Amino acid sequence: MCGIAGFFDGNADFTAESTKYESVLQEMQNCLYHRGPDEQGRYLGKRAGLAHTRLSIIDLKDGKQPMCRRRGSYSYQIVYNGEIYNAKELRKELKDRGWRFQTTSDTEVILLSFLEYGPEFVIRLNGIFAFAILDERHDTLYLYRDSFGIKPLFYTEQNGTLIFGSEPKALLAFPGVSAEIDKKGLCELLGMGPARIPGSGLYKGFREVKPGCYLSVSRYGIHHTQYWHLSSRPHEDDYHTTIRKTKEMLRDVICRQMVSDVPICTFLSGGVDSSVVSAVCADALKKKGERLTTYSFDFTGNQKYFKANAFQPSQDRPYVDKMVEYLGSEHHYLECDYQTQADLLYASVDSHDMPCMADVDSSLVHFCKLVSENHKVVLTGECADEVFGGYPWFHREQFLNCGTFPWTPDLTPRKSLLREDLLDELPMDEFVQEVYEASVREVAILPGEDEIETNRRQIGYLNIRYFMQTLLNRMDRTSMHSGLEARVPFADRDLVEYIFNVPWEMKAKDGVVKNVLRQASRGLLPDEILFRKKSPYPKSYDPYYEQLLGERLLHVLEDSDAPIGQIVDVEKTRAFIASVKDYGKPWYGQLMAGPQMLAYLLQINYWLEKYRVRIV
Repeated sequence: MCGIAGFFDGNADFTAESTKYESVLQEMQNCLYHRGPDEQGRYLGKRAGLAHTRLSIIDLKDGKQPMCRRRGSYSYQIVYNGEIYNAKELRKELKDRGWRFQTTSDTEVILLSFLEYGPEFVIRLNGIFAFAILDERHDTLYLYRDSFGIKPLFYTEQNGTLIFGSEPKALLAFPGVSAEIDKKGLCELLGMGPARIPGSGLYKGFREVKPGCYLSVSRYGIHHTQYWHLSSRPHEDDYHTTIRKTKEMLRDVICRQMVSDVPICTFLSGGVDSSVVSAVCADALKKKGERLTTYSFDFTGNQKYFKANAFQPSQDRPYVDKMVEYLGSEHHYLECDYQTQADLLYASVDSHDMPCMADVDSSLVHFCKLVSENHKVVLTGECADEVFGGYPWFHREQFLNCGTFPWTPDLTPRKSLLREDLLDELPMDEFVQEVYEASVREVAILPGEDEIETNRRQIGYLNIRYFMQTLLNRMDRTSMHSGLEARVPFADRDLVEYIFNVPWEMKAKDGVVKNVLRQASRGLLPDEILFRKKSPYPKSYDPYYEQLLGERLLHVLEDSDAPIGQIVDVEKTRAFIASVKDYGKPWYGQLMAGPQMLAYLLQINYWLEKYRVRIV
């Protein structure tokens, strides 16, 4: 993986002030160094500047970027972040059409595919990516993002110049670009956060290339093209064919994503999702005489303080032990103490350039840093619940009929601590409802579906469009913060599109949650693991952590100049800190209960202060 950044103006001549703009590129590049510490490169031309930081995984020697290819007297430049899993097949097609390759990198495959097939070539790519291509002949810049937004790509405009980067911090490094948030951004931050609206950059004037889309930018402006969207269609395979096809697709997808010139590893929680990925990887490596390395996470002291509830019925460690023995993997048990978890709340904001999933992010920043000391590539089990229907809101009537985003069914806890004058100014309920209804309208409903099946299709779509995106953002930022590339096989486009249209009677046959995934994975895992009840990412139960967060937030509230004072009612917040928290009633998804709300407020304060965010 890598980091990309740059700027473009179809009417400019940046070379006339080359010293200034070389320095700007250097600053933007420095902001993204953590995403690619192995190699850096820059390009400055009349209309554009491009910067790249590289994490060497494929073609360790010859993959330097920006990469250039000439056609006649014109040059075409690319900066790219991602992996193309069907690069081998695309390379063969291009060779058959007469193209000669100078490297073995997938970067060159992308650039030559663009030259051969034109801008719409992107639909041919199977992978995770965000890249920019500069067409100097037509003075046009193209910005592309993968189908599910696994790789990030932000942009903004200033006085006719488009500025882009893998993370907002690269945009903020451009002269004159400042951090501001308006009422719409506050509604998103406080009413939907840590989720974001597709295409939103949260900061005023910041956007993100939407998943499945690309932009073409020229002196005539910006043109948006959607090259792929998740479509509804009748599922024509019978049950046994569905299981067989899913099994074949799973193995193919996971094996494709093992492509690397450096060793890979997997995250292993002992749940069905990460265990399936680990089992396929272990088997493939065993055939080559190699052994898989696996990692699991937990919090110090959780065994003592763990409390089972409907969202988290069991601890992971006993199941991890069973899977390690079953796989014969070289396993590492990683733990995070509560002091570290609290301290890294701020590093996790730095990794996103905005508040995020609080202690889930901060602990992942810690774990990914430890993993990155020995590996550059990890495969994870992320996104299986969104794709195969693993969450409670697929199954429980109160979620199916809630009429809003099921992972945030009630905004009351979010609004309870806000200043009254701010609440009067922010139409949070209306804002969230409008976003929800606009999103639901994007889902094509099939004529033969009943109301419940329609609700599940809508929830499935919203999960992929919003909740899955939040987890993908989390995985990318926390891993790339330490130069670790995380791959997510369950977010494969063909797999998601197929499973999205499988009817619920198959997905939950005989009441088995994620039944299609479990049946397709028979023989890969012991039944004890295969049919284990879902237990999400570990959650911190030690009362010391809540106490620590409360003390830190109280300290912040003592400062009358603390920026969080513009948002929360100080006395209400103090009373909340002193109250008994409900650990079984999440604030966002399945994890963010009372303590996570404290952590989120700490993150918001830090973000407003560190990034000098002006509320406008």
